[in-house]
Amino acid sequence: MSNEAMSYAQSGINIDKADATKQEMRESLETSNPRVINSLGAFASLYDFHFPEMEAPVMVLKMEEPGSKQLLAAQHGKLASVGYDLIHHLINDTIMMGARPLAIQDTIICGELEKDVVVALVDAMADACRKQKCDLVGGETSEQPRVIPNGSYILSAACVGVVDRPKIVDGSQIKEGDVVLGVASNGVHTNGYTLVRSLLDRNPALAETKVGELTFIEQVLLPHLCYNLPLQEALQGGGICGLAHITGGGIIDNLKRVLPSSVSAQIDLSKVEVLPIFQAIAKEGSVPHDDMLRTFNMGVGMIIVAAKESVSQIQEAYNAHSHTVYPIGVIESGDGTVSCSGLLALS
Repeated sequence: MSNEAMSYAQSGINIDKADATKQEMRESLETSNPRVINSLGAFASLYDFHFPEMEAPVMVLKMEEPGSKQLLAAQHGKLASVGYDLIHHLINDTIMMGARPLAIQDTIICGELEKDVVVALVDAMADACRKQKCDLVGGETSEQPRVIPNGSYILSAACVGVVDRPKIVDGSQIKEGDVVLGVASNGVHTNGYTLVRSLLDRNPALAETKVGELTFIEQVLLPHLCYNLPLQEALQGGGICGLAHITGGGIIDNLKRVLPSSVSAQIDLSKVEVLPIFQAIAKEGSVPHDDMLRTFNMGVGMIIVAAKESVSQIQEAYNAHSHTVYPIGVIESGDGTVSCSGLLALS
């Protein structure tokens, strides 16, 4: 047994480096929002939850992580971009209840705290929050040597949003005759990356293969789109009865989550504007049609179920933010199921 003196730094934790990193984080988290009462460094964040303009404010809570996309991004020197993926996915889930996001907290767990990497991640998350009119108010950064491999990061974040109880969008008001609208995605977003990584492992040259104007790896690492700002405008016009974020499970499984048992959705897959990246994935892996449909968003990142008379104003709100919205189906009398006709354009 050795009697050699052992310090915390020698065991793998450098408190001075952690403190310097947190000091740089503080600059990223600066906000002029008067609801944010304290700043980084306190034991917990304080947020003023007073909404006199609302009849009955309801807190909306959501937690998310970016999946294995973060591993692929780290391997290609793009880990900071996953900060946008994480925040955008988290906000998209939160707003599916008709809510607006307020405050977000992040968690970063690593084997070795690499100051530049962590600060870049926090900068990206804070920037994503500001652009969506909410605040990154703090979180947790945990260095765990010999638990997490050096160079690896485990990321997650939690969001608090708010919605007035009479304006909650939970699908219960969906009725026969409503229109199913698809909102375009910009690519794979944050689901299906285990399959994407398997294709790249099998054929590393695929990464640099051109898909449109970008390479395959550039396409699959595009940050997840956020639909918050146009949705907040569209909600003001009324007529939105159901919202679905198209994540794992694809169009069918996610739309099914918001359908009442008295109606069904009929989707025409031939109307889905399939993105070239999905055609490339299907071709490279000889992935069956139905597997593609259930694994990926296929070009539809969000679904809006709306009254027919509201479709035009919803499209205008999204078009103003450079998002494409188009009809892909209708609501019929039924039993809470989603049926499809036609085929995806996979070639």
